[in-house]
Amino acid sequence: MKNNIIKYFIAGSLLATVSCTSDFLDVDSRDRVDAVDAETTYDPVMLVNGIYGEMTEWDYAFSWLGVTEIISDNADKGSSPTDGGSDKLILDNLEHTAATGSIDAMWTRFYKTIGRANQSIRYTENYGLTDQNYKNRLVGEAKFLRALHYFWLVRMFGDVPIQEIDNTESWVTRRSKADVYSYIEQDLLDAINLLPNKNQYPSADLGRATKGAAQGLLAKVYLYEEKWQQAYDMAGNVMTSGQYGLESDYAKIWRVAGENGVESLFEVQARGQSVAHGVQQYSQTQGARGTGGWGWGFNVPSQNLLNAFNDAGDNIRRDATIIFRGETLYDGRLVPNTVENPMYNEKAYSSANLGDADGDKNIRILRYGEILLIRAEAATHIGADAATPLNLVRTRVNLAPISSPTKEDVWKERRLELAFEHDRWFDIVRTGQGKAAMSANGKVFVVGKHELFPIPNNQIIQTPTIGQNPNW
Repeated sequence: MKNNIIKYFIAGSLLATVSCTSDFLDVDSRDRVDAVDAETTYDPVMLVNGIYGEMTEWDYAFSWLGVTEIISDNADKGSSPTDGGSDKLILDNLEHTAATGSIDAMWTRFYKTIGRANQSIRYTENYGLTDQNYKNRLVGEAKFLRALHYFWLVRMFGDVPIQEIDNTESWVTRRSKADVYSYIEQDLLDAINLLPNKNQYPSADLGRATKGAAQGLLAKVYLYEEKWQQAYDMAGNVMTSGQYGLESDYAKIWRVAGENGVESLFEVQARGQSVAHGVQQYSQTQGARGTGGWGWGFNVPSQNLLNAFNDAGDNIRRDATIIFRGETLYDGRLVPNTVENPMYNEKAYSSANLGDADGDKNIRILRYGEILLIRAEAATHIGADAATPLNLVRTRVNLAPISSPTKEDVWKERRLELAFEHDRWFDIVRTGQGKAAMSANGKVFVVGKHELFPIPNNQIIQTPTIGQNPNW
């Protein structure tokens, strides 16, 4: 059974009825509810659920794949050679520009979601709720979701505008990366203080943002900022909270039995049906293509990734991550030899309905396995114990422990543990591996350019003062 987030995703459509036609920053893209407040009173929880609802839209089923995985050495475009997937072949070849549609789509989607979070916070704070704990929780959820989307923005684009509800000039002026990270940190610190623990939610609300989710995301933010001690300590807070642990079976994480399980800090609650749909076609776009297949065949594992699994002797994670042509899957489905590509993404596989239109698969955003690796990586920089958290991850998949791991050991572990979880491109950029990693995959990474995505042309046309990133 899904929770009340799905039940109220219809709030997204309510917000859309009062949204302006353009989602770019020179107009009121904030999904305002003020215009109808005189006639309609919304329960504040509906506005919070409208934020979650943004994460189930089509952009996450296709554009998101292009700018996070297909662009990296983990994946190739896939599908048929003649099907470029709009701009997926362009991204695969690192030939993207400021006019690339997937980049534009995610910029717009992130800011629309932030706009909803802003309005939700203001509305909730002024609604007159007398239950302070309930009010705090709703504001904390909105701040967590706002922080998450600013984090995704800043790691893609660097300096970006911070939308301030009552300051229209803030929408067209980019703030420094440091300022944006500071804003994210404050939102997450607030969320930590406002949100309940995972085990304090009733079962109907399982999947909402929690204190542990905010702590985990803040640990990840600190990692990207290279605030090693803070990342180490915050990851430790999650580890000692008693709320989380590793699934004993790595493959279970991406199955129905693993949804919102012991390893889950935050995942998109994507199981649904019309009107409250799940992530539209997330599984279908990545399903096996061709005769006997069930999908479009995009975002397929690269030979480079397969080699990395094999070189590490990592059969368990390899076989939980990659669908091979000709294999029989855990649910008995045969992948016939007639499908077009030799490999597909098993973490996107949807057993029940294969991802048609209204998906039935939660998308994992943050989980305990990554928290352990954040702790381990930070530990290598401050001279602390990196072996214990790293080897917890390795032991689960029957790999030998490493007694004195280096940061390079942790980077390799992150790749194998988190493949197809939408982090690989940003990991190779933040660790300075971009040029070498992409060269090994037969692609040209331009230092001084490809570390950031270009600001979309459509945004620059509407707000020329926003400027462009270097070398774009």
